[in-house]
Amino acid sequence: MKKTWIILAVIAVVVLLIYSSVKGTYNNMVTQDEAVNANWAQVENVYQRRADLIPNLVNTVKGYAAHEQETLEGVIEARSKATAVNVKPENLNAQSLQQFQQAQSGLSSALSRLMVVVERYPDLKANQNFLDLQAQLEGTENRITVERRKFNESARAFNTYIRTFPKNIYANLFGFDKKAYFEADQGAEKAPEVSFD
Repeated sequence: MKKTWIILAVIAVVVLLIYSSVKGTYNNMVTQDEAVNANWAQVENVYQRRADLIPNLVNTVKGYAAHEQETLEGVIEARSKATAVNVKPENLNAQSLQQFQQAQSGLSSALSRLMVVVERYPDLKANQNFLDLQAQLEGTENRITVERRKFNESARAFNTYIRTFPKNIYANLFGFDKKAYFEADQGAEKAPEVSFD
């Protein structure tokens, strides 16, 4: 009888240890997954801030450079495309993140073309409203960089956690998948050529 109690006690301890391990690992995965989702929400937040600034910027430029209609329409169209691509936290895979990044890159490119147009209008460059909007846009671009870095760090921590043994077994068991990263735009590794011809 005493032997049966010892065996039951050992089994109970083993079951308790396994339960504790699974519970702790699962809860850590959930916590880290939520951290990735929160950081993703911040990335979307700063991109939305940029999208919200663009109509004011376009209207300010339009007042000075109305005949630059093609460039202004390109910015508006790129903004529309960028805001149309939404990625849900549960769908943060490489393909959806790449689509999001492409739409945002299109908007960045359109904004760059707009800033080139602005160079032709000294009165516009001196306009306080335009200068304020430009400063806000530059600040937002910096925030985007910071939030993308934070997102990548949390995704890396999560991915590392779910890929280590034995956590990878639990991750597969509970359906936790690897998160995608923001990557540099294609060609970003090349320094731009500057020519003074």
